[in-house]
Amino acid sequence: MKIPTNMAWLFWDVDVSRLDTEVDDIHILARVLERGRMAEVEWLLGHYGEDRIRRFFEENCHPEISGRTRSFWRAFFKTEGKTWARPAAFRDDSSIPWPV
Repeated sequence: MKIPTNMAWLFWDVDVSRLDTEVDDIHILARVLERGRMAEVEWLLGHYGEDRIRRFFEENCHPEISGRTRSFWRAFFKTEGKTWARPAAFRDDSSIPWPV
């Protein structure tokens, strides 16, 4: 299945006509959850459902997802005490990896 044409603005860096909601689900979930408006998030919930979105956060730590977005969805799903995938260690530190 293809994404709705009114969501094409979210995928400026790919050929939207080639996106498939089943094959490219992780990319679509990450982009919409991080940058989408309410209408796009409602479509996402209707298409993938809450269980799939919760699994996305439990199993993946996509680099596009900010800590703020993760915190929002943790509250939404009431999963504050449960384990979710963690960002790679290098993402926890914003310092440069080379000496100055």
